[in-house]
Amino acid sequence: MWSQRLVAPRTFEVGEIPSLSAADLKPNQVLLRTLAGGICGSDLPQFKGVRGIGALDGSGSLAPLAWGHPMHEVAAEVVASTASGLEPGMRVVGWATGFDAVQELVISNASDVVPYDPALPPTTAVLIQPLACVMYAVEQLSAVSGAHAAVIGQGPIGVLFSHVLKSCGAARVTGVDLVDRADVAATFGVDDTVHAGSARWAGSLTDEHRPAIVVEAVGHQVGTLADACTAAAFGAQIFYFGIPDDVVYPLPMSVFLRKNLGLRSGTTMERTRVLSEAGTYLQQHPELTTQYVTDVLPADKVQEAFDRAVRPAPGQLKIVIEMP
Repeated sequence: MWSQRLVAPRTFEVGEIPSLSAADLKPNQVLLRTLAGGICGSDLPQFKGVRGIGALDGSGSLAPLAWGHPMHEVAAEVVASTASGLEPGMRVVGWATGFDAVQELVISNASDVVPYDPALPPTTAVLIQPLACVMYAVEQLSAVSGAHAAVIGQGPIGVLFSHVLKSCGAARVTGVDLVDRADVAATFGVDDTVHAGSARWAGSLTDEHRPAIVVEAVGHQVGTLADACTAAAFGAQIFYFGIPDDVVYPLPMSVFLRKNLGLRSGTTMERTRVLSEAGTYLQQHPELTTQYVTDVLPADKVQEAFDRAVRPAPGQLKIVIEMP
């Protein structure tokens, strides 16, 4: 089967590898033929070389990642299954459990995927996975209805946070990004578009304009968490969603303590449930099906797709790979 893998920073290798089959399945797993894959911010540290490409091999050199890495957002067709309710021929969306979706076939845990409406193109349906992650995170927040919420970062994840917070009743949503996102603000429920760095925005706020909820949706560096604390109102909730590239993050503890702030983070649990709910949400908000995915590239352009993903630009949100 065809496959690609990252062999050096910003460098993919194309290859033919032994095919997976039904015989490789363990209980409650599915064999999937990939139809589309979305590039997530969590895929980018390895692509950029911020994280090691692989473990040391016998020669003392860094080995490349396993074939199919790094990609986990996937829409696919079930080829074989050892799980009830997931039958061959079904179209499903969710996680490639092994983060190895840049290839023809993958094996996923049944709890990581759900069927989706086959009327949706796979390149659209793949957005259900990041939407499920955002919906689960917003569930962890209290008193969203009527609150002023701010989202630092208005890339593919940040705009979904803005949309979901607004649909959950947030009275006002502020979107902060170095890229000008004014063109999509109305679609994603953003009331105030801030085209600036988060430090400058946070430092400009007066007490009456401080948000009660701050979502950090940037990651990959340590500064924005401190900016979230600076911006937050007294007693505010902060949700750190961005991918941490550093093991330890500095926290302005005096500000955090004296403002009585709360900090949450975490990965997506209850995946079957939230994927199903995200599919329903998408049906209720069809504007997402036309505005969220902005770039679709074929599988022979994986290198170009990742190159685009690491360079945010106006008019560019979700980048999706269409599998052959």
